[in-house]
Amino acid sequence: MRKYETVFISDPDLQDQTRTDLFDKVRNIIAKENGYLIDFDDWGSKKLSYEIKKKLRGHYVCVTYGGSGELVKELERNLRLSDDVMKFMTILLLDHVTLEQLEKEAEEAKNKPQKSDETDDAPDKEGEVEEDASEEEDDDDTETDEEPE
Repeated sequence: MRKYETVFISDPDLQDQTRTDLFDKVRNIIAKENGYLIDFDDWGSKKLSYEIKKKLRGHYVCVTYGGSGELVKELERNLRLSDDVMKFMTILLLDHVTLEQLEKEAEEAKNKPQKSDETDDAPDKEGEVEEDASEEEDDDDTETDEEPE
């Protein structure tokens, strides 16, 4: 078994029900092809780097799963045929992986910290930026003191 990651961009203007149906279709393909879903990460709507199908935004989703090459072929075939999917890309993460390893990763993915935990680190980073800015201000003061002489 191999571990794959597929990132796809769907139309941002899809209705919620249509988007949910698309997500269920992806999950069903993985299950039908004897794959193991590790993580289904909905990144949300984001600005695109360039225009795709006359759209400037896209709804990003990252799916991590284990399975065979046949699973990837079937998943990509369905994504290619869907008018709701604008782009997709699949990469091979690990060549040889066991079901036990995938189950362990799936459990870790379920228990991963939420975005609210990430914001707890943000004030520390801002504090570091403020210290750097104050050092730059000290350097500027030194230069201004030298100029009047």
